Amino acid sequence: MDEIDEKILKILEEDARASYVDIGKKLRLSEGAVRRRVQNLVNEGIIKKFTIQREFTRGTKAVVLISVNTPLPTSEVSKALKKIEGVQMVYEVTGQYDIAVFISGASITDVDHCLEEVRQVKGVMNTNTLIILREW
Repeated sequence: MDEIDEKILKILEEDARASYVDIGKKLRLSEGAVRRRVQNLVNEGIIKKFTIQREFTRGTKAVVLISVNTPLPTSEVSKALKKIEGVQMVYEVTGQYDIAVFISGASITDVDHCLEEVRQVKGVMNTNTLIILREW
């Protein structure tokens, strides 16, 4: 991955709908060159998926920090968490907690239900939940 790939990623992070032609114009590359580079980034696993991000005007979001019971591998807990409806992202992290989970729901009740499911996962020892009030 080189500097041009980094620029392509930055453009796609800001607007995943940017066309190869528009990206090419910004970077002075042909549409075909951009298409090949994006395909290589996908093949190498650098781009995992193209997605949308909803406006944070409705619903509730939270960050859940999780401590894992040490005899159980953190990766097993992470895989189980990812299967829960409402869980958007799962990150294994360093520090006081082992996992950070981003959850969302249409209401605080939905987020609470998801949180209860998170707490029932084998290996989850402790949670600390942060409700997101505003997104910038």
